[in-house]
Amino acid sequence: MNTKLTLTLEKEIIEEAKKYASKRGRSLSEMVENYFKYITESKTQSAATEELSPRVQKLRGVLKVDSSFNYKNNLNEAKDEKHGI
Repeated sequence: MNTKLTLTLEKEIIEEAKKYASKRGRSLSEMVENYFKYITESKTQSAATEELSPRVQKLRGVLKVDSSFNYKNNLNEAKDEKHGI
């Protein structure tokens, strides 16, 4: 059952959101509904796994790293190197 919801937002935000939705072939109502579903879904479900495409799910666990591997440090080092910091 659909129910009407009234939101008060800045006009510019609404216009940009409508453009964004239109470019993706969706309605603004659909996007808002999907967002509300996303933020309210139960945390007990393994939503992260369900959201992955089948191709990405197949790749999970392919690479093995030491338990001491620190992803954040590695990422920051790569960023620093890339940007010459």
